[in-house]
Amino acid sequence: MEKKIIVIGSGPAGISAALYARRSGAEVTVVTKGAGALAKAERIENYYGFAEPLSGAELERQGIAGAKKLGVIFQEGEVMQLGFNDTFDGYQVSGPSFELSAPSVILAAGASRQSLRVPGIAEFEGKGVSYCAICDAFFYRQKRVAVIGSGEYALHEAEVLAPHAAELHILTNGAETDVAFPQEMLLHKQKIAAVEGENHVERIVFEDGSLLPLDGIFLAIGTAGSVALAKKMGILLDGQNIRVDDNMATNVPGIFAAGDCTGGLLQVAKAVYDGARAGLAASKFIRGK
Repeated sequence: MEKKIIVIGSGPAGISAALYARRSGAEVTVVTKGAGALAKAERIENYYGFAEPLSGAELERQGIAGAKKLGVIFQEGEVMQLGFNDTFDGYQVSGPSFELSAPSVILAAGASRQSLRVPGIAEFEGKGVSYCAICDAFFYRQKRVAVIGSGEYALHEAEVLAPHAAELHILTNGAETDVAFPQEMLLHKQKIAAVEGENHVERIVFEDGSLLPLDGIFLAIGTAGSVALAKKMGILLDGQNIRVDDNMATNVPGIFAAGDCTGGLLQVAKAVYDGARAGLAASKFIRGK
């Protein structure tokens, strides 16, 4: 049996898993579809080893460079399918332009933070548009902020922001809410036309022409990521998170998960720890094959 491991995702969890698996002697391939949630973080000031703030994109770049230096292989492209290989002694990971096979797979593609196709959203990422309340709430103390979303994820992000913000708005972008937002969270159901500002977010423009002055916007439109792939394999979930044991193993032998897709604290430190455990456990699994 080939000593191969496929890691899906190149964020902190995926790269940490790849590093530990590679150092354990495995041939490791990381499948990446490009920059993830970490790259959209404007500043990181609470991570061990960095006295000065650095961008999420830079931390991600350094992590990937370290993995490549150890000989980790990177395959670019979006994973479309995860299933058993032809001999049923391992797994096949495939996308539009690639097909890989290995006896072990680590799911580390994160909990998808969906974006919004509205003018200004992409332009102001890192300049007032954020995807992680627990990461960036500190920077919006006593400021006017909004959460775009209408479900449980939006409520969760809003609850994280509530102790910090001077004003907290919920923007459903025309969607009906399926959760009860507290009265102090100001609800707006109009469709969003644009996000505007000079060098930073300054306001939302609704389709009816009305304006909402803001300092920051947090997107919380559903979740997906590794969970969709897990469902294809019959992997057990806890709500919308992948269920794992203490070694980050799922209920399907040889498939592990790490990082945001397993729930808990959505922070780099936790993702790196998860990845280390998953990488070591996957290496031990393939040695026993």
